[in-house]
Amino acid sequence: MPKSTQRIYFSTYLFIFLGLIGVTACNKQLEKQPESQLSDPTFWKNANDLKLAVNAIYSSLPSTEENAYDNRTDNTYGRARNDISDGSRVVTPSNADWTKFFAAIRMANNVMAKALEIKDDTAAVNKYVAEAYFFRGYFYFELTKRFGDIPLILRLFDETDTLVTAHRTNRKIVLDSAIKDLEYAQNILPKAGNQAVEEYGRITSGAATAIIARIGLFEGTWSKYHQNDEAAKSKYLDTAIAASQRLMNEKYYSLFQYSPKPDSSYFYLFQYAGEGPTNRENILVRLFGENISNSIASHTYTQLLDLGQACPTRSLVDAYLYKDGLPIDKSPLFKTQDSVQSEFIDRDPRLGMTVFNKNLWYVSSFYQPTFQNTLTGYKTAKYFISRDYNTNVSFVDDIVIRYGEILLTYAEALYEKNGNISDNDLNISINLLRDRAGMPHLTNAFVSSNGLSMQEEIRRERRVELAIESYSRYWDLIRWKIAETILPKAILGSKIFVGQQTFIPNNPPVTTDGYLIVQPSAQRVFNPQRDYLTALPTNDIGADPNLDQNPGW
Repeated sequence: MPKSTQRIYFSTYLFIFLGLIGVTACNKQLEKQPESQLSDPTFWKNANDLKLAVNAIYSSLPSTEENAYDNRTDNTYGRARNDISDGSRVVTPSNADWTKFFAAIRMANNVMAKALEIKDDTAAVNKYVAEAYFFRGYFYFELTKRFGDIPLILRLFDETDTLVTAHRTNRKIVLDSAIKDLEYAQNILPKAGNQAVEEYGRITSGAATAIIARIGLFEGTWSKYHQNDEAAKSKYLDTAIAASQRLMNEKYYSLFQYSPKPDSSYFYLFQYAGEGPTNRENILVRLFGENISNSIASHTYTQLLDLGQACPTRSLVDAYLYKDGLPIDKSPLFKTQDSVQSEFIDRDPRLGMTVFNKNLWYVSSFYQPTFQNTLTGYKTAKYFISRDYNTNVSFVDDIVIRYGEILLTYAEALYEKNGNISDNDLNISINLLRDRAGMPHLTNAFVSSNGLSMQEEIRRERRVELAIESYSRYWDLIRWKIAETILPKAILGSKIFVGQQTFIPNNPPVTTDGYLIVQPSAQRVFNPQRDYLTALPTNDIGADPNLDQNPGW
């Protein structure tokens, strides 16, 4: 969110506060230093102190670099092999996510406790406490989807407390607690429509509801495909449906439309044009430019994309439908590719707004993609800000969750619960996304007459709409329990056309059809008994006798 008169500064007061709460503390026993060591009785005096405390937690929200998490999947490939994607990761002494998320939870617990000492400005105190509840629920979900059962810590403690050596808690109990925290935040925090403009970027009631929907869909499908638990499946999918409906029925959120170029709205959603409170698709963003802490935050994601940090794959490109709504193996519009550009012809327009094609409209005098730094032959256009390319600094906000995801969640949760979905429900969800993209509607009759699978088409819509965003396809492969089928496959790139591509190494390995082999299947494995969960860091297991390792690790 660039400003015309920007300068980099930080609040000295905030730095003092960060020292008090121990953000940089070492990773021992779940970052569970007794909270009495993290407080300063002279600090917690008023609501503004709570605000500063909560501000520190915002920095743990996903950043733009996490859009490259699709490197864990069949969507993108980076400059180097990804050990999660190809199954080569090992147990490590520490884990950055484990450390960061438990630190954020500790800070949230601290805010809740210290708020009891503040007697003035009750409304403001309640608001910042509700934000802390949001963060605790959000980060417990982030931990659970990675590690499964985890210690559930909901209060402060001292050296003699049993929480110093906490047992792992069943994932369902943890997630039920997370949903309860988010419901508390949902009921206390203002709705986005009632939020002051200068408060944009702070947590709202709608953000809490949106994360509830995300949790419900994740755990509902996890329960269905990993545990064959019908009761849990229905419970959590109902949660996802209800939360999605709540946002849909409020009629506040809507899909972004860029009036100067409405056909290109999807592309501009991830540009500066898509920033700010006037874009009602964004439910929660990580602010850059002038951020929550009144500091000037920036990132280098445009430069990283140019350097090939997240290069689309053959699999992702093939997932996009043709303009008749049919996939590549069924559409009569498909023609054998005879040039680098021809595979973009007659395709879902979102393909050309996600993957660079040097003949397309958005290539400007600011930047001409050279494809020198891609290992797949494709480069990412989504979130690429051409005006920021030469400066190597960008201020565009990163979307944490948006209304488009809510529409996808609603459709998928309905289908996964009932085994069917009505055309009416498709029209108020997925088909709104297709309308914006300029694609034909998905209907039951169309699926039946063309021999398609409704489940596959709902999943396809999710894949292409959310491609290369911070909520990675990786978590979809995990919850659907299909990572064991998808991830061991070879990573392929573009078709090789001698003289048309400058990135090609000498004598590159190719398939019999001429597609670049980026990583052969022989170098990729997925152990279904191990890899659906992440290993706990051994430092924490060694420090806590009640923590045991995940299966297979």
